[in-house]
Amino acid sequence: MKSAHIAIAITALVAMLVSVFSLERVRSSLEIESLELGSTPVTRYQLPGSTGPVVVVAHGFAGSRQIMQAYSLNLAQAGYRVLAFDFQGHGRNPRPMSGDVSSIDGTTALMIAETRRVIASAHALPGDQPVSLLGHSMATDILVRSAIAEREDNRPVAAVVAISMFSEAVTATMPERLLIVSGQWESRLRQAALNAVQLVEGDAEEGELVTSGTVARLALVAPWVEHVGVLYSPTAVRAAVNWLDETYGRENNSTIAPTGFWILLLLAGIVAVFYPLVARLPGRETMRDLSNRRFLTAVILPAIAAPIVVAPFYDNFLPVLVADYLMIHLAVFGMLQLWLSGRAREIARPVSWRAAGLLTFWGIAVFGLALDRYAASFWPNGERLVLIVLLALGTVPFMLGDSIVTGAGRGALWRRIAARILLLASLIAGALIDPENLTFVLIVLPVFMLFFFVHGLMGRWVARRSGAVAAGLGLGLCLAWALGVSFPLFAGS
Repeated sequence: MKSAHIAIAITALVAMLVSVFSLERVRSSLEIESLELGSTPVTRYQLPGSTGPVVVVAHGFAGSRQIMQAYSLNLAQAGYRVLAFDFQGHGRNPRPMSGDVSSIDGTTALMIAETRRVIASAHALPGDQPVSLLGHSMATDILVRSAIAEREDNRPVAAVVAISMFSEAVTATMPERLLIVSGQWESRLRQAALNAVQLVEGDAEEGELVTSGTVARLALVAPWVEHVGVLYSPTAVRAAVNWLDETYGRENNSTIAPTGFWILLLLAGIVAVFYPLVARLPGRETMRDLSNRRFLTAVILPAIAAPIVVAPFYDNFLPVLVADYLMIHLAVFGMLQLWLSGRAREIARPVSWRAAGLLTFWGIAVFGLALDRYAASFWPNGERLVLIVLLALGTVPFMLGDSIVTGAGRGALWRRIAARILLLASLIAGALIDPENLTFVLIVLPVFMLFFFVHGLMGRWVARRSGAVAAGLGLGLCLAWALGVSFPLFAGS
């Protein structure tokens, strides 16, 4: 192994060890217990013997309990008892979403009922203080409506903390005590937050506490973050703790752990240490680049044809929102790429199964283990394993075609960028052709971008060393897994 590879490996391993130590230190002093409330998975976080107020924590669309840990852990360190749960269809909740997603009386009502069951379990814990609610994105509307329903049933919640909020249920008087935190780059949601505050005082501004009788509202902005970054912003987490401390008349000297930084460092270390491992793989003869004309044909025509061929005839048959469409779209896209590139025979040549296996293992087991423990649900239940296998029927042909067309890891940067843009444009076109059924395709676009940024980098290293087919197989399986564990299960009406 070259000295540069040794240096990279040592640096990456040190970064990983420091990150794991820092992340585990936040958890080590807490009692963290997994529970089940019916079919709803719940995690309880608290200091040993704590009798502090209970906070119910809920995630956004395609999220999970893990993605809310910056709030759950820091609230528990501040003396609160936290109950974080997976909504139906999300994370490890085996019960799929159901009902009409466009109706308040459909899916929303079912999720409110699930939330209120968790609130009821919080009331059953020892202590006589009212429960508070904290949630992100989709959950904010669910929590606002749950708080109103609890008030109507004479069980008022103490406070609501809404992260990246949008809810048409907010009124001038309900919820009574409401903190709204938005990321600096969430302009639309910042305006929604300000509108909620101005229901109480018409000329209120961001950062200004407004009160009227028992009503208190505050809209804050977390700097330099967007819709996901706000979940790890120390400013946002501190604001949530302070709001709840003021609600309950509590004081504490707890510090806010910068979990977001350590998660990024850990994941970066896992990716970096993969580089010297790839150097140990068997080498393979470099594949000639496609001509510019052949390359453009192989990326433009599939981008146009796939949505035209698939979207008009789409009929949902898998219990996951638009996963079946993605499977077919990607399969058509990839097979067209292989055919138009003139390199389809590459997949019949001997493949380095060692390279494909290492990429699959590292991308799913190693990277996924860290992600699942600290940031987002990545381990599937039984229902999702079947979906992953079915998704692979589309993701593997697509990644094989993509790896070959973009030059097996050695292609020009402009080609890789063009291929990614055209894929995203093709998925958007499908959503535009059938917006009623395929709008949710747009939600998966960030997953693709993150996948190409992280797993795509590791795949490029494998392709350079051991060929496009090994990289395509590994990346195809990793992409199927990523999509299968992240998209909500949905059973329809």
